[in-house]
Amino acid sequence: MLIRAFVPAHITAFFVPVIEEDPLKSGSLGAGINLDKGTNVFLSVEEGHEGNIHVTFNGEPVKREEAVITYWVAERLLPQDFIGEIEIWQYFDFPNGHGFANSAGGALGTALTLAYRFGRTLLQAARTAHEAEVRHGGGLGDVVAQLHGGIEMRVKAGGPGVAVVDNILVEGYRVLAIPLGRMGTKEVLEGDVIEAIRRAGEEALEKLLREPTAENMMRLAREFAEGTGLLEGELLEVAREIDRVLSLPSSMVMLGKSLFALVRENEVKNVKALMMDLNLPYELCGIYWGRPVVGRWIGGE
Repeated sequence: MLIRAFVPAHITAFFVPVIEEDPLKSGSLGAGINLDKGTNVFLSVEEGHEGNIHVTFNGEPVKREEAVITYWVAERLLPQDFIGEIEIWQYFDFPNGHGFANSAGGALGTALTLAYRFGRTLLQAARTAHEAEVRHGGGLGDVVAQLHGGIEMRVKAGGPGVAVVDNILVEGYRVLAIPLGRMGTKEVLEGDVIEAIRRAGEEALEKLLREPTAENMMRLAREFAEGTGLLEGELLEVAREIDRVLSLPSSMVMLGKSLFALVRENEVKNVKALMMDLNLPYELCGIYWGRPVVGRWIGGE
């Protein structure tokens, strides 16, 4: 039996890191968008003989040190008396390290498939994925954001069951996602820019809660990205080019050398033409409303 989970890619627009001794009290405040593209995780379990855990990313086998979070999740959700072979396949719609929450998607997808197979709950799975992310520097707020879907606002930090998340309700937008390069989350969170991020993130969230609209979120995201100095150089130049064909400002994906924007249907044609002119990789996605999904998988479904 193959089990499949889908977890939406998540873009963080702005954030405030909150790091506590207890991983379930750690997380982030902020806002972001869940996409209808993301991470698909497949689980195969063969019982009856001593085996190992095997992990692949987009069809390529990876070593334990390249998939620390996935192995950590698997080893904590497998029953202690389990004897058998576990295979975990993770397929990502976006490149790793570009800011689209692949790490959290892989962690949560793995946790959900194992929970489905071995009789754990959604909350147990999500908490395990969140703890793995926090302990190993994968991210802080992506798991709770992916659990809620839509355009979300994280108004109380923490893991699943602790965090408080609200949604901005909107229609008529697609999301332009432009993955341009890698950025290490851990390196930024340990760098000198962290205090500027905290101040700017707290201010942005306060303003968004006073006017909780998608349009205001995009304006605040751009102010945050430029104000912290994260959006600069060539990335900023590309953002300004995008702004010429959209009614709302584009911004930087936190944290990755990538850009995103909300696009109205009547702007799609011009956006596609601009992407071709600039010769940039891009995806036009829908907003994913709802929770991640998990269940038995039959090929082709």
